[in-house]
Amino acid sequence: MSDDGKTLRRGWTTGACATAATKAALMALWGEGFPERVRITLPRGERPEFEIAYAEASEGWAEAGVIKDAGDDPDVTHGAMIRARVEASPDGVCFEAGEGVGTVTKPGLPVAVGEPAINPVPRQMMQGIVEEMAARLGQSPDVKITVSVPEGKALAQKTWNPRLGISGGLSILGTTGIVRPFSCAAWIASIHRGVDVARATGVRHVAGCTGATSERVVQGLYGLDDSAMIDMGDFAGGMLKYLAKHPVERVTIGGGIGKITKLAQGAWDLHSKRSQVDFDALAGMVGVDGVARANTALEAFEIVGAPLAAKVAEAALTQVQARFGGEMRFDIVVIDRDGKIIARAGA
Repeated sequence: MSDDGKTLRRGWTTGACATAATKAALMALWGEGFPERVRITLPRGERPEFEIAYAEASEGWAEAGVIKDAGDDPDVTHGAMIRARVEASPDGVCFEAGEGVGTVTKPGLPVAVGEPAINPVPRQMMQGIVEEMAARLGQSPDVKITVSVPEGKALAQKTWNPRLGISGGLSILGTTGIVRPFSCAAWIASIHRGVDVARATGVRHVAGCTGATSERVVQGLYGLDDSAMIDMGDFAGGMLKYLAKHPVERVTIGGGIGKITKLAQGAWDLHSKRSQVDFDALAGMVGVDGVARANTALEAFEIVGAPLAAKVAEAALTQVQARFGGEMRFDIVVIDRDGKIIARAGA
């Protein structure tokens, strides 16, 4: 539901769209002709219908396309054409990356290095469609499926794919087939994959930052590779909980004074709608009454200066170590809006 109380419209994942396109293409390849719409069954039993927006066939192959509808979610692939081409395969169902679909180049992802970036559940959905239709129409289920997204290479630059080692385009994703508007699940999943890739490639020091400026500063400070940078955003808890189960040697957390103050006060979700700075507590921490009347942590910093930032960094480190300490070493880097480091604590 949106802030004004309106129910937000859900959408469909790239994996669901590719499955629908696969079904339409198989219908044409196996003599039923291209349909105007197809219905598929998602992993949890929902049966959405998809309009076929593209259809082409020639001797031995057929290709269909679906325009992705992400509902009210601000998904970069909303409106993209997801195509699937089907043709005979020597042995079983196999997948190929077409135009705009990436290839996995680093270990740690759910798909092996060298494979098309088509995740396991979309693969299962497409394979299920092949087996179901082959049985119904008396056809061989040996099919090659080439998935393409014509504008995918450009769109992939707006995603985490380049950092995760997915080269050449987008991933075909989805575990339920449904895009839920403004869901945290996709972001948290990307954090997990970032940690997995870092560990699999031998990275011992990772960093999670609240935004682009703090990320640039922290990466430059330690000379970290892109694969060491975890897209934490507001989800400090989501990153740290996963790291607690999949540890590395060292973790840096970087951010502005406002977000790190929330972390220092025990918040693990740093979004403005889900946590707030306690200014009375902040005033008590630094011993300056005027801080209690501040409107923002930045204003409090302007009142007190570097001593406030230093206390915030130390308190944030204490919070992280108390909950997630053990074999990992932590440090905190606090920056101002211009990207200047105003405090550090820890390793």
